[in-house]
Amino acid sequence: MIADSPPSKTYRPADVCRALLAALDAADGRRKSRKRDQTPDAIGLALKREILEQVIQENPDAHSFEAWLLNYSQSRQSSGAVAAMARAVLDEWRLAHAMGDFKAWLDRGAPSDDASAVSPTRAGEDSKN
Repeated sequence: MIADSPPSKTYRPADVCRALLAALDAADGRRKSRKRDQTPDAIGLALKREILEQVIQENPDAHSFEAWLLNYSQSRQSSGAVAAMARAVLDEWRLAHAMGDFKAWLDRGAPSDDASAVSPTRAGEDSKN
């Protein structure tokens, strides 16, 4: 750790996950524009969305977040896939603490050109894919 760096603020996991949910919408927009089979992407994003929504609902403490994710992963079917997505959520939560620019981007609502490409009738498009 660099001695000159200011003490880092600890963000509530639910706050970071709320912003990550907005970023996930942008990723979903990019996914739908690809020409290849989207099934694996859709499954992974659905698992990640489920984890993010559960974190927001249960609002675990920052100090026990890693243990919360582990317990959540082990309590689900397809625990390997859920554990992989939980690890991604944990990595992004840690990144929000380590990289101020990433947290600032999340605080701005995770703006993305991909998000603006998603139309308001997204649900109707889902049935076509």
